[in-house]
Amino acid sequence: MKQKLYLETTVVSYFTARPSRDLLVAGHQEATRELWPSLTAVYDTYVSALVYEEVARGDLDQASKRLEAI
Repeated sequence: MKQKLYLETTVVSYFTARPSRDLLVAGHQEATRELWPSLTAVYDTYVSALVYEEVARGDLDQASKRLEAI
């Protein structure tokens, strides 16, 4: 049985966002993209209804990517 892992909005956003010009943010994005496959393989991941609502907001293309990820 896998352990459960709660994903909050920032993690999903870093995973799906366009590359940032800010080096710190870009580093977070890259680390999240590298970590993402192991998160879904090792853990049963879940999000709250609020996270679902938050990732659905904003730019339609980006929102679609965030929704697909969760």
